[in-house]
Amino acid sequence: MPATVGRIRLFMGPKDVGGPDDLEHAVVGFLDAATANLDIAIQEVDSKVIAKAGLDARARGVRMRVVLEADYLRAKRRASDPWKPGGPLEVNREIHNAILRSGIRVWSDFNTDIFHQKFIIRDRSAVLTGSTNFTETGTHANLNHLVIVEDEEVARIYGREFREIRQGHFGKLNEGHDPAPDELVVSNVPIKILFAPDHNPEMEIMKQMMKARTRIDFAIFTFSQSSGIDDTLVRLKELGMPIRGVLDAAMGNQPWAATRLVHNAGIPVWTVGRGNGVGKLHHKLMVLDGQVVITGSFNYTRPANELNDENIMILGCLDPGQSAASLRAQRKLGAYALEEIDRIIRDHGQRVV
Repeated sequence: MPATVGRIRLFMGPKDVGGPDDLEHAVVGFLDAATANLDIAIQEVDSKVIAKAGLDARARGVRMRVVLEADYLRAKRRASDPWKPGGPLEVNREIHNAILRSGIRVWSDFNTDIFHQKFIIRDRSAVLTGSTNFTETGTHANLNHLVIVEDEEVARIYGREFREIRQGHFGKLNEGHDPAPDELVVSNVPIKILFAPDHNPEMEIMKQMMKARTRIDFAIFTFSQSSGIDDTLVRLKELGMPIRGVLDAAMGNQPWAATRLVHNAGIPVWTVGRGNGVGKLHHKLMVLDGQVVITGSFNYTRPANELNDENIMILGCLDPGQSAASLRAQRKLGAYALEEIDRIIRDHGQRVV
């Protein structure tokens, strides 16, 4: 069961590889509840189960609009017979065609870098986001998270971003230059939402880290030495902050990765390899003082901050004047994320030495 605080639900999965939640079921359930509108911004869709839930919503009369990353539709090389279906991306193209045949408008991104969003706006009153792509591996093999917030103001913020996307405001060269949205409070939990490249999520994450007083835990797919977050971690470690993290092995062993840098600073680091049903460690997850959870699509890299289209949602804050109700709500979400980081390290982690 997800961690639930009022109108906020935090999912960790997938269940197939030991996580507590069924990520596919969460996405399908979100789509099934639509009655009027669905706006979907997603890097990739190859899950026919999720696609069917969307098409079923369309059949019920739900208005639906979709933006996708074109790289998962286009072949890397010209096929010898372009009229003949086939290839590793054919299921993506089948789903794309089914969406078009259902009378749904689809935009393939204009961003020469990566359209990396992963969010759905439902009925202008709820948002689903997180690290999970709507793919078979994303919902059944890759270690991921989702968050659902039922709130009209949160939906309005994501709706504004969706309108920009549809107008072609992709990446650094075409960004909308919007001010960062104001912090909200939903079910006693402060929420802050930022989009890259408009709002410089990297700087916000670094600011949040500097407010931590007791511990920092993270689980990140791609974490590069160019991010600035690694330098902040090293400095905080020098000041005595307890820190630990877990990374995807394939990405963490790249020459540009921050793995060795943070390890050499004395920060315990684990990596997760691919095997025994586990695909990638695909989280973009950080927990501060056990009570602030940073979620979303944002990898800790310079391209994610400056070029790609991304979002982060920060659940909670480190305000010493918070009410007891707010602290309880935040700590429930933080504990759930920490439990999953603990489990990943215990069940799948390999200590970096």
